[in-house]
Amino acid sequence: MRHGEAQAFAASDSERGLTAHGEQQSQQMATWLNQQLEGQTLDKVLVSPYLRAQQTWQACAPLLPIADEVITEEDITPYGQSDRIHAYLSAMIEVEKPGVILVISHLPLVGYLTNEWVKEGQAPMFATSAMAIIDVDTATQQASLDTLMSPRQLGR
Repeated sequence: MRHGEAQAFAASDSERGLTAHGEQQSQQMATWLNQQLEGQTLDKVLVSPYLRAQQTWQACAPLLPIADEVITEEDITPYGQSDRIHAYLSAMIEVEKPGVILVISHLPLVGYLTNEWVKEGQAPMFATSAMAIIDVDTATQQASLDTLMSPRQLGR
């Protein structure tokens, strides 16, 4: 998931907070994701340390079933290395076998990370609060893009 719409300016990029619209977008997408989960819970949530990603999670959390843990992951910033995050998530999947992982990050990382899994064409662009649902076969680590959804596509 990409964070919700953020303020244009702050003392630093990491301190840019969500706008009211960004909070609403995030809640809208959390409601949608909860429907897609069909009774499953989030086993792991990894959130960028940047303020707008943390606030996105805060907006989503009350609307989502959380089974295990929420981790602030220092490497999933806009400048994170998708291959390193992919390797980290692959190892987590292999060892811990979580059912559902939610990653809340930024452009361009979310697009590149999606492409690390799916490996089809160019990395997709993510609107604010957009989510990609990627199905990963834990036995083979093969993945497919199930859905790429944005608030605009939900038409609300």
